[in-house]
Amino acid sequence: MSLATPTTTAVRSLSAPAASRLLGAWHTSGPVYLALADALRSAVLAGSLAPLTRLPSERELARALGVSRTTTSAAYARLRELGFATSQVGSGTVAILPRTAGLPLRPQTPAGDGPLPPLADGVGPIEMSQATPSAPDALHGAYERALEMLPAYLGTGGYAHLGLDVLREAVAARYRARGVPTTPDQILVTTGGQQAIALLATTLVSRTEPVVVESPTYYHAIEALQRAGARVIGVPTGDVESLASAVHRTRARLAYLVPDFHNPTGRTLTADERDAVVHLTDRYGVTVVGDETLTDLDLEGGTVPGPFCGDGTNTRLVSVGSASKSFWGGIRIGWVRATPQLVQRLARTRQALDIATPVLEQLAVVELLARRDEILPARVAGLRERRDLLVGLVRDRFPDWDVPVPKGGLCLWTGIGRPAAQALTAAAVAEGLRIGAGPQFTPDGTAQDRIRLIYTATPETLAEAVERLARAWRRVTG
Repeated sequence: MSLATPTTTAVRSLSAPAASRLLGAWHTSGPVYLALADALRSAVLAGSLAPLTRLPSERELARALGVSRTTTSAAYARLRELGFATSQVGSGTVAILPRTAGLPLRPQTPAGDGPLPPLADGVGPIEMSQATPSAPDALHGAYERALEMLPAYLGTGGYAHLGLDVLREAVAARYRARGVPTTPDQILVTTGGQQAIALLATTLVSRTEPVVVESPTYYHAIEALQRAGARVIGVPTGDVESLASAVHRTRARLAYLVPDFHNPTGRTLTADERDAVVHLTDRYGVTVVGDETLTDLDLEGGTVPGPFCGDGTNTRLVSVGSASKSFWGGIRIGWVRATPQLVQRLARTRQALDIATPVLEQLAVVELLARRDEILPARVAGLRERRDLLVGLVRDRFPDWDVPVPKGGLCLWTGIGRPAAQALTAAAVAEGLRIGAGPQFTPDGTAQDRIRLIYTATPETLAEAVERLARAWRRVTG
């Protein structure tokens, strides 16, 4: 049962052209009026369309969207039926936010922003928006070994601006083992992979300069680029031809890719596509950053055709890595593989941020990298089981959804069949569940019919999460 807000007096108005821009690509398969009603309702739930906003007239909105007045009239009627609009003589149609009996529907909060509220019955919240596995059993031993190594560094000031030599060599050795000749002076240790991306953005991007990314992509990379002042341009994930076209058209000097088990789609670039990336760096002089933080999480085995940097000789291919996904996010150790000259430039940039990365954590990662062949098989096996479990649960509960099975990584890029991702995300928060809405992963707010689900939780938690997701979906669909 839904009850309208106590007052329905409009305090602002939305023009038809503004409504068209707000709704974006709203039309999906099925009845047009239902898709339009869904899009308007999603905008209210997501907060992009404020309650008590007077909507355009049926005739004006029909003209702006290129649909019939019958369609807009039916869409407004559907909104009134669901409690998201009210109409009064002389006032037109006004958007309102209904209140569901027993629990108010909270607006969406971005992934990772603030704690989820507990439910009325005291049941704890479930976080399914952060793609971070729990720590492996070997982590404790790695820290014990790091403490044994620590006395050798206590006589120094503790600031290793480029990273400890022992870790830089361990990371370089990992690249060499993958067939990429690498020396320690090509490695910069950072405080997590996110800092590596932010340093590259700050160092290589000028304000208003175009940067090409895949769309969708890792949303914190979009944020880092935008904070650096970049004009972020999206191209379809894995479409190297579109990437080359965008680079040529905009004269971009930087592009960002996730080549292995792409976040969020799970896609991996083929060998031919990697060759095409090398070709476009040579042809257009663009630097391409490959985010390889998920490379170790190959759930099927043998699905990565080769390292992003190829034979290591292309100076315009820059690789970012991290210990967060392979081992544990709490370690906060990442790195950049680049030319020695770029490594020095990045190191100078990071002096304004945190000067250097903690010593103990670096030593722990040295130990973890040395034991990666012992640690990763169990990590991968556990994630594969949880991926299969979540895929099965979601497909059983939502047979009309598109639930592809990724060959690696940590997430499901799930199609929900209508442009209601933000509405579903907002409704999920009210159920004590946080998920990622598709538009969050795009530079232009598209992918409104997709959500990202993470399968790092325990089987029991995943099962409960799907139950909460089903309750949230019922809120959205009525």
